[in-house]
Amino acid sequence: MRDALVAAAFQLFLERGYEQTTVDDIVALAGVGRRSFFRYFPSKEDVVFPDHERCLADMTAFLAASAEDDEPVRRVCDAARLVLRMYAENPTFSVQRYRLTKKVPGLRAYELSVVWRYERALAAYLRGRFAGRPDGTLQADVIAAAVVAAHNNALRSWLRSDGQDDADSAVDHALGYVQSAFGASLAPSAPLAGEQPEDVVVVVSRRGAPLWRVVQEIESTLGRD
Repeated sequence: MRDALVAAAFQLFLERGYEQTTVDDIVALAGVGRRSFFRYFPSKEDVVFPDHERCLADMTAFLAASAEDDEPVRRVCDAARLVLRMYAENPTFSVQRYRLTKKVPGLRAYELSVVWRYERALAAYLRGRFAGRPDGTLQADVIAAAVVAAHNNALRSWLRSDGQDDADSAVDHALGYVQSAFGASLAPSAPLAGEQPEDVVVVVSRRGAPLWRVVQEIESTLGRD
């Protein structure tokens, strides 16, 4: 029933246009009542994006199942690949939706709200992993935004090719850029304004020197009397 409603909706969107198609038109073509439509879709906009709720739930579960030794940036990149998989399951439908969304400002706004929910899920996971780290929240939000931006750049490139290009390679390349910039080699944050960096002192001493002599050399290096 759900698939039949989506198929009927897109047939009418392509034939008549999105704005000219009503919910009554969709249910008439699908051969069901209005109640059946709203059992599956809260609004006409939702029938254009029938799979995002499932994908968001899958992403949230994937992140929740992460292990402590999972590298956080790699993990959120892998989570973003779940969205690509959803689009690649039905390239024809994905391309049709992309073209339709470009023409209808309301759908574009709806799509942006969906993208924001994906970004929020990624950021929430990273905030948990970066808890206690200087600028941990800032890092989490920036990395989540970068992952979404890289994924969407590659995804739109694939959609513009009518689904003919290699989507996996494009997304791997884009997300690889994010991993190289923010991955395991992510440097600690610089001190905040007014915050003094900690002193690091290296002392070279003769093997066997008495402890008082080593302490004296450290104090001398630090300029203490």
